[in-house]
Amino acid sequence: MTTPLRLGIAGLGTVGVGVVKILRQKANLLADRAGRPIVITAVSARSRDKDRGVVLSDYAWEDDPVALAKRDDIDVFVELMGGSEGAAKDAMEAALAAGKDVVTANKALLAIHGHALALAAEKADCVIRFEAAVAGGIPVVKALTEGLAGNEISRVMGVMNGSCNYILTRMQSAGLTYDQVFEEASQLGYLEADPNLDVGGVDAGHKLAILSSIAFGTKIDFAGVELEGIQRITIEDIHHAADMGYRIKLLGVAQRTGRGLEQRMSPCLVPADSPLGQLEGGTNMVVLEGDDVGQIVLRGAGAGEGPTASAVLSDIMDIARGTRLATFGKPAEALETARSAVSGTSAPYYLRLELLDKPGALAKIASALGEAGVSINRMRQYEHKAQTAPVLIVTHKTTPDALENAFVGFQNSSVLASAPVAIRIETV
Repeated sequence: MTTPLRLGIAGLGTVGVGVVKILRQKANLLADRAGRPIVITAVSARSRDKDRGVVLSDYAWEDDPVALAKRDDIDVFVELMGGSEGAAKDAMEAALAAGKDVVTANKALLAIHGHALALAAEKADCVIRFEAAVAGGIPVVKALTEGLAGNEISRVMGVMNGSCNYILTRMQSAGLTYDQVFEEASQLGYLEADPNLDVGGVDAGHKLAILSSIAFGTKIDFAGVELEGIQRITIEDIHHAADMGYRIKLLGVAQRTGRGLEQRMSPCLVPADSPLGQLEGGTNMVVLEGDDVGQIVLRGAGAGEGPTASAVLSDIMDIARGTRLATFGKPAEALETARSAVSGTSAPYYLRLELLDKPGALAKIASALGEAGVSINRMRQYEHKAQTAPVLIVTHKTTPDALENAFVGFQNSSVLASAPVAIRIETV
């Protein structure tokens, strides 16, 4: 009889329970596809007595995930606890030290400690697989490490946080303010316990840093990701963008430039008729661009029990089949140290300005843009408010530095009623 692959699962939340269900319900199918049985030996979670809706009595129980990671009767440690420090990190390090392969959905841990963990895995002749850490059920890690391995990747781009996409599309469809939809999302359980991980762009930034490392052969550099959340997006921005043929998305972009590696996670405008512009609700989308393959668009569920557990199972199946890959696509010692570059590539920008309603105000704004070398593509002026005149400008391609110089000119003109809003327009 073929030797079964034995699992120890740490973390029995939504994803962990989803993995157990698939393994119990599809045992024969998985064994046929993997060429060997896949079985759970032991599990660990915070509470032993909690009713999780799935039978766990068939498995040994460990209160301590580190003890689970060290058990002699497991071959693969499946880490589904989450968190960049503490039990998850300790247990993963213990598993590698004990010669166990690791499957994880923990983007925060990989984004912060990924390179050190990859070095430890290679030293122990183990593998770390993490398809579920990025974009839920979308097989983007496998696409980069395997399907597109023959390509030089030029850009990675995508919507990687379903909660933010839900908020922005809900604002658009229902005409609600950010605060209203934020509260709605919170009540529905769409946000992390610390909502800033979602709306502040941190969660999506972790994912972008992981994909960037694989795509460009660099050590993970989460600190080099420029982060800006969606908190400042107003319903007016949503409506104005739509009026001009755009949608607003929290968009991650990573690309090599002559100055270094740009990684940014920030609100951007994208054409409303583009694949990213048409993305609704909590769905994720990742766009990969390679020199030979051109542009690949991957779309699917970015979270949830089934999609994320499916991604975990894909990694377990690869290990069962004997697939052994370097953690980030090439040996950890060969990964380059990324030269981090603050975003400087040129792009068009959307500008929303509230001008004091007095003669010559618009002329001063146009003059400040001209002096900074920023060219106006389109401009619209909306109905005046009490003492202000709302103005919308779409620029031709310009650099962040030029735009910053224009903002200095705006301030010196003394015609602004409030701080200007600038949102990058991304070509897709």
